Amino acid sequence: MDIRQITPRYYVAPQIEASDMQFLAEAGFTHVIDNRPDSEVGPEHQSGAMQTAADEAGLEFVINPLTMETMSKERQIIQREQLDSTASKVLAYCRSGTRSTICWALAHAGDLPAEDILEAAAQAGYDLSGLAPHLKTRGEEG
Repeated sequence: MDIRQITPRYYVAPQIEASDMQFLAEAGFTHVIDNRPDSEVGPEHQSGAMQTAADEAGLEFVINPLTMETMSKERQIIQREQLDSTASKVLAYCRSGTRSTICWALAHAGDLPAEDILEAAAQAGYDLSGLAPHLKTRGEEG
């Protein structure tokens, strides 16, 4: 499992396995956000199977499927609310972790300086420099 830290409490990862849920609970995560649409994965990774494994591990599991076309303000709010609802660690996953990182970045634009958002993403291995103009514009609106 390739877990990458974005903030002290927000982490992202490429696709995880149902068998990873117990490890995540033991590592101090309380919330797992599934940003991967079921249409992208086989049955063993679809939200129902992942939800069952998360429930068994005592994790809050949130289904928030993202594509670049569906990365709406509403989806960003869902993502942010999960992080805001706990003082513990939150893991969001998708195919590579990029969409989960982009969603976090967009959800925090206006609250955090664009440079800080881009640096946090870069430290985790995600180049979001193409979003810089958008993040800065949202920051000015914020």
